[in-house]
Amino acid sequence: MENEVFLSVKNLTVDYETHDETVYAVRDVSFELKKGATLGLVGETGAGKTSIARAILRVLPEPPAKLKSGEIYLNGQELNALSEKEMYQIRGKKITMIFQDPMTALNPVMRVGDQIAEVVLLHDHVSKEEARKRAIGMLEQVGISADRYDDYPNQFSGGMKQRVVIAIALACSPDLLLADEPTTALDVTIQAQVLRLIKKLVTTQHTSMLLITHDLGVVAQTCDEVAIVYAGQIVEKGNKEDIFDRHAHPYTIGLLGAIPTLDSKVKRLATIKGLPPDPTVLPKGCSFCERCPFAEADCASVPPALQEIAPGHLCRCHHPQKGGNGK
Repeated sequence: MENEVFLSVKNLTVDYETHDETVYAVRDVSFELKKGATLGLVGETGAGKTSIARAILRVLPEPPAKLKSGEIYLNGQELNALSEKEMYQIRGKKITMIFQDPMTALNPVMRVGDQIAEVVLLHDHVSKEEARKRAIGMLEQVGISADRYDDYPNQFSGGMKQRVVIAIALACSPDLLLADEPTTALDVTIQAQVLRLIKKLVTTQHTSMLLITHDLGVVAQTCDEVAIVYAGQIVEKGNKEDIFDRHAHPYTIGLLGAIPTLDSKVKRLATIKGLPPDPTVLPKGCSFCERCPFAEADCASVPPALQEIAPGHLCRCHHPQKGGNGK
C-alpha cells in the first residue's frame, strides 16, 4: 500500500572513535519512509548523511565507526537484529546503494556486463545465460547498448560509468535504494539525464529511495519529502511544500537563500556566516546557534527538541516562527 511505512529509523546515533577523539557523526536521528516514496537528506558536507545511509545498509567502517544506538526497520524487520549472513542476503536484493564516486565503484579488471550479472547470480540464483540476458536488459534500460556488455570500465565516460552503477544497484529490483550524491562527479547536462533515469526506474520498479544530496534543486525535481540535516541531526523535515514554501528553521532559510533565481536582481547571493561546529566538540545548546541571525540567550544553553509545528512538518528550533515563512 502507498501510505504504509516501509523504512523506519529510530533514535540512530553513530560515533567515530579514535584514541584521541570522538566524532559525533549522527545524533538521535529518526524518520520514516513510505513504500514507493523518495526522501531527500540535505545538508553540508560532513553533516552525517552518508553515515545514516551506511548504518541502514550496515556497512559502517568499524572501527572507527560505532553504532551507539538505534533501530532500523525495513518492512517491519529489524535490520540490526539480523546476523551478518542474513544481512548479506538483504544487501543487493532488498537494499542497494549507489555510492558517491562512480570512478571507484566499479571493478577495473571485470567487464561491466559481468559486474551486473554477478549481482543477479548472487541473489536470484538463475543460470549464467539468464543472468547475462538480464544484465543486457539493465544496460539497455540505462541507455547503454548491448554491444558494450564486454567492455571494461576504463572504456566508459564518467556519465556512462554512473549509469552502469545504477544498473548494478537496480538489477534485482530492490525494495530500497540508497543514492549517495549520485550526480556529484558528473557535469550538469549528464546530471539531469541521470536524475531522470533514476526517477523513471524507481517509479517503474516501485522502489523506495533515500536520496543524499546537498543540492536543493535536485530535491525539488526528485523527492516527495525532505529532511534537512545539520551537525548530525535532522533540523527540519516535511514534504516539499513545507520545506520550499513554509520553511521555518534558520538553516533551511539560509540554504534556500543561497539558491540563484531567474527573477532575482541581487548582485550577491545570500550566505550563511561562519562554519559548521567541530563534530568532536559540539555546542551545549543549539548546534546552529553561532551562525543563526535569530539566536537568543536560551539557544546557546538549551538544545532544542524536534517539534511538530504543523501536521507532518517538524523543526528543531526554539524560535521557529522568527525565521518562518507563513508560520
